[in-house]
Amino acid sequence: MQVEWYGQSAFRLSADGTTVFIDPFGDISGLSARGLEWGYPAIEGVDAHVLLVTHEHMDHNGVEAIGGDPALLRSTAGKLESPIGEVVAVASEHDSAAGTERGPNTIFVFSFDGVRVAHFGDFGQAALRPEQAAAIGSVDLVFIPVGGWPTIGDEQAAAIAEQLGARWIVPMHYRTERISFLETAEPFLERMPNVERLTSPSFETEELPAETPLAVVPAAP
Repeated sequence: MQVEWYGQSAFRLSADGTTVFIDPFGDISGLSARGLEWGYPAIEGVDAHVLLVTHEHMDHNGVEAIGGDPALLRSTAGKLESPIGEVVAVASEHDSAAGTERGPNTIFVFSFDGVRVAHFGDFGQAALRPEQAAAIGSVDLVFIPVGGWPTIGDEQAAAIAEQLGARWIVPMHYRTERISFLETAEPFLERMPNVERLTSPSFETEELPAETPLAVVPAAP
């Protein structure tokens, strides 16, 4: 499976002619108006078969950027059918106050190319509740925010990755040279026993080192 990072929490997963895209961003001019720097390139020329949106914030719900008439699963919960089979959408919150500060968030879990994947969107709870952990189950590949406010930071992210038994952990939603806000990924990476820093925004899972658990850090696009 090929994984490509487009910045923030936007990822494209491709295998055997099928593409899943998660949390695309569209027009981010609203961030600039608030004095926040955003330098990730616009998402262009990308088609998908399945499009997942974890929550309705501008840096996650730019569905207009993705072509190909994908099946859209958007800000929802349940066990949902899709072109890649069942997608488990686990209800969660964007904050530690039961969603009253920043609203709901969906954790998407699915199997793709023999890999069990979980994408945590803008997860902001202090920890997973037992029923959420049970619904997610064990995963091979987890995309998890690590940049702190307004999501979890390094300590919570590392604990969740260990709790789920993830083989590969891809940090997201953190400060890079492209954006001027959030914390960097370094405090999280210091907690990881194995780290692979890439020179490209994309990678093939079968080409990753054998050491696990492995934090995989794509280059900022």
